[in-house]
Amino acid sequence: MKKILAGVVLLFFMLITGGRAFAQQAPSPGNFYTAPDSVKIYYEVKGEGFPVILVHGFSGTGEGWKKGQLYNDLLSAGYKVVILDQRGNGRSDKPHTDAGYANDAEAKDIMGLATTLGLKKYDVVGYSRGSIITSRVFVLDKRVQKAVMGGMADAYTNPEWPRRIHAYKALMGDTSFHDVDGMVKYIRSNPFDELALAYQQKWQPSTSAKELAKVKIPVLIINGTEDHDGGDEVSLNKMIPNSKLAHVPGDHNAASRTPEFAKEVMDFLK
Repeated sequence: MKKILAGVVLLFFMLITGGRAFAQQAPSPGNFYTAPDSVKIYYEVKGEGFPVILVHGFSGTGEGWKKGQLYNDLLSAGYKVVILDQRGNGRSDKPHTDAGYANDAEAKDIMGLATTLGLKKYDVVGYSRGSIITSRVFVLDKRVQKAVMGGMADAYTNPEWPRRIHAYKALMGDTSFHDVDGMVKYIRSNPFDELALAYQQKWQPSTSAKELAKVKIPVLIINGTEDHDGGDEVSLNKMIPNSKLAHVPGDHNAASRTPEFAKEVMDFLK
């Protein structure tokens, strides 16, 4: 009788809490990589084949890749898929210092994680700001075999890109730059670490045309047909010698989740 009563009490507790207490205690599917500056980076690895690292965009997390088709298509094709929350986002640490984001800190996190995982070679796929970081990774790390830059064009090659500067200043409280009003409204309507995001914009890296001209690996540049946020993708295609340009349906927010995006990436990586 006592056992039955205890079971009833447990069931009642789960019903009134919606199982939240138990969900909060569930083990995380991932792990943490500790960067040389002691910042902890959350990551997950799934699959056993050739490794592909997926790099999310501004204010996103690695979990976002699971909402599109590409993540599952890679796993189904036998790849080892690595996702991570870049510093300042998600479950990773969120430094509030210039040093936390300067000098390619985010790209070096990916390279350090690859080393920790024992990856001798890997492919990397970025989207939006993740493509900006991906660009730094394939310039700096010879282990990268192929790279995909989704949702980004040539604007980031300008170290004085007005949108980046305006985004940083707006997140720091300057209300005079209305070209980023939509971004700021979105950030402030979510429980993000706004100061960490501001530092990410302040220290967002650029990759020069001179650096891109030396890239020898295959690079896929893939943009939505309605995506005009990142400049001129044709110009970026011309900057990278061994690059391919593709277009898929959708705007900046939708293109990466389309079946067409997944197919273009899968065909390229094969």
